[in-house]
Amino acid sequence: MSGARARHQIEEQGYAILPHVVSLDSIDRIADEISRSAAQRGRAGVRHAMHLALVAKVASSSEIMTLACQVLGPQAYPFRATIFDKSPDANWLVVWHQDTALPLQNRLQTPGWGPWSTKEGISYPHAPAVVLSQVLALRIHLNDSTSDNGPLKVLPGTHRLGVLDDDRIHQLSERVAAVECLIPRGGVMAMRPLLVHASSKSRNEVPRRVLHIEYAASNSIATPLELEVV
Repeated sequence: MSGARARHQIEEQGYAILPHVVSLDSIDRIADEISRSAAQRGRAGVRHAMHLALVAKVASSSEIMTLACQVLGPQAYPFRATIFDKSPDANWLVVWHQDTALPLQNRLQTPGWGPWSTKEGISYPHAPAVVLSQVLALRIHLNDSTSDNGPLKVLPGTHRLGVLDDDRIHQLSERVAAVECLIPRGGVMAMRPLLVHASSKSRNEVPRRVLHIEYAASNSIATPLELEVV
């Protein structure tokens, strides 16, 4: 898929699937780094993964940055990385939701932001839609994502509806046809945080590991607040 076509699909549908973006050698190195970071893991993986040297390197690599900049513009930069590791030993489901909380350096009471929470010492308020519209997640798949290992499911086009409450999300989940995002190892899924998404439990022994990296259009999108790089 060309950059222009992917950008158009992200604008219209809220996501795009790009197979074979990252070399399998790089995927192997990332997987090894994840294994070595076991001491810092939670049940579902690693929350603040930008401190891992190889993850930070991948987040700033030319092939990944090109994708981010095609959608967000030339000042795009990575600010958060999360490693999801779904396996027989750590199997979970995620209900339909949007990703609306962002990590901030300072806890300031600013209109449109909140409620606030703290995760591993980092302040996380829920952000307004105008800010979240300037964020893009790139999900690098370290394993094949199949119908049997708990793939991400999305409700196309819902990213254009703003920040939604639980009742509205439930209504949409019953009215909008869900799409399973099946992505090969080394492929990337680009998605907007306001796209309503979910995932089911895995039904087999095959792990589903994903390096989820979030990018902001510039370092000023949260003015007067500043994003924390995690």
